[in-house]
Amino acid sequence: MAFNFSVFKVRALSAIVFVLIMLSGLLFNNWSYFTLFLLIQIGCLYEYQKLMRIIFPSYNQISKMHQWGVFLVGILMMTSLAPTDIVLPSTILQKLPQAYQGIGLKWIGLKAMPVALVLMMVADVFARKADIKNIAISFFGFIYISISLSLFYAMRGMFLNSAMSMFFPNIELMVPILVIVTVWVNDTMAYIVGSFIGRTPISPISPKKTWEGTIAGVILSVVILSTVAGQYIPIATKYLYMITFVASVMGNLGDLFESKLKRLAGVKDSGSMMPGHGGFLDRFDSILFAGPFVWILLQFIF
Repeated sequence: MAFNFSVFKVRALSAIVFVLIMLSGLLFNNWSYFTLFLLIQIGCLYEYQKLMRIIFPSYNQISKMHQWGVFLVGILMMTSLAPTDIVLPSTILQKLPQAYQGIGLKWIGLKAMPVALVLMMVADVFARKADIKNIAISFFGFIYISISLSLFYAMRGMFLNSAMSMFFPNIELMVPILVIVTVWVNDTMAYIVGSFIGRTPISPISPKKTWEGTIAGVILSVVILSTVAGQYIPIATKYLYMITFVASVMGNLGDLFESKLKRLAGVKDSGSMMPGHGGFLDRFDSILFAGPFVWILLQFIF
């Protein structure tokens, strides 16, 4: 795969704009962080449903309640994993009974998600459109997108009660940002190295990706980011290497999985959100795999 400067220029410029938007959402406040991942989830679920309608024509028959219920359940799933410090605005709380003062997103998600899930499935029954395969497709979407992004989103609050947060006020943001940057650096390095020396395709699913580029991307992203992050994140270096390695490897698998879905659907991109990058799934496919596995790793580490 020869290096194409014009393509790389478009990808780089759109990526810079995208990074600025992402950092604004991540760093501004709790609500901007929540809103950012909410929009990402909605975009990914929309494109997932679009691909499923092409791959499985029967999925076109789901009821409107089922179709929109997927988005609602996904949103409530994320709210159920919200850090406890994300509460409703005071202007809304003042209008609620005393018993509900201090209510937060977590409480809303835990109470409403089971109800929304049941209504979504019952709607198909009443519309006589109930189909086990279609329900399974939607549930896989929850696992692939909603749970993955929810666990990634939940990583923000994992260090809120840590003694380290006394000395590093923003430590709860450091690991999520590290994972995102690792995935992006891995993707960029794999593209550059693969363009110059890549000879061996990694899979027929994604013929432009090579083993040379993929291995170089993992090594460079792990070494560079673990070394740099070690200067700022008060976590043992061996753990930083573990986090970046898991993020890089699983990110590559996430990219291959989404490529498989697109190949089955016969499309080049899942959408057209960003020039040179495609849609939401194209941009976040790596994070959908890296996020939950890093979350699991953090449970063992901390």
